[in-house]
Amino acid sequence: MQFVKLDFEYSDDVTVINKEQFDVHMRLYEGYINKMNEIDALLKANTGVKEANATYSEFRGIKRGETYALNGVILHELYFENIGSTNNTPNPQISQILSRDYGSFDNWKAHFVATALASRGWAILCYDPRSDTFRNDSLDTHDDGYMAMSIPLLVLDMYEHAYFLQYADNKAEYISRFMDNIDWQVVGDRMELLQ
Repeated sequence: MQFVKLDFEYSDDVTVINKEQFDVHMRLYEGYINKMNEIDALLKANTGVKEANATYSEFRGIKRGETYALNGVILHELYFENIGSTNNTPNPQISQILSRDYGSFDNWKAHFVATALASRGWAILCYDPRSDTFRNDSLDTHDDGYMAMSIPLLVLDMYEHAYFLQYADNKAEYISRFMDNIDWQVVGDRMELLQ
């Protein structure tokens, strides 16, 4: 499979970030696409397979890079899909689902914002099929903090590259603007896939 950049277009509906911040972020996302293609070519060529070693080997480095780059691709795509819409109010079903595990939608929101403030990489609302609960995950990197089998429903990029040009060190303002710019229709569509 050849990875290709999905065609995300900036529009005035994207109120969480401005055009300059969006364009810089797109270039970074494209870099993950390119690295995944590079990594896949190395894997297809069986690079380092015979010398694989858990302490240090070229193959170990390729495999570590694979999870980091592929999660970088996937999480960025989910992030860009769930921002930029006038559908920024959750429907009653979403509110009810999140209230089940958090007591109320507002309590879920407070937990999600706190998760984002505590995260260095990503804040993600996930469904955990093992416990049948909705959890706010905090990832420090693309591949550090992920809960196995969890399904991402809402993704917020908390790396500084996502907001620093526009917000500098004001993470709280970026998070607040993100919360006002969630495309809840996209989140609802993702939740429907769980049924």
